[in-house]
Amino acid sequence: MYAVVEINGKQYRAENGKNLLVDRLDAAPGESVVFEKVVLLAGENTAVGTPYVKGASVKATVNEEVKGDKVVVFKYMPKKHYRRTHGHRQQYTVLTVNEIVGA
Repeated sequence: MYAVVEINGKQYRAENGKNLLVDRLDAAPGESVVFEKVVLLAGENTAVGTPYVKGASVKATVNEEVKGDKVVVFKYMPKKHYRRTHGHRQQYTVLTVNEIVGA
């Protein structure tokens, strides 16, 4: 059984016992979180939400916060002596899915 859940405006496929790498959440490691915006439940019976499945939720535990790979932004204008380098590392939260509650 799996569920497609919406977290911070993005959709993720959640399965029991699997890890999810989502955009940073304001939750401490070890804290339990519940997501109620379930778009799809699939298993023996499939339920598609309009827009969300009523009574469905995904329970997860926060494992840690990590940083993604560095993205380098380089701006350049030829013959103008203009060069700018800027780097960015996105922060993510690693979740472990504990339970998928279906309707």
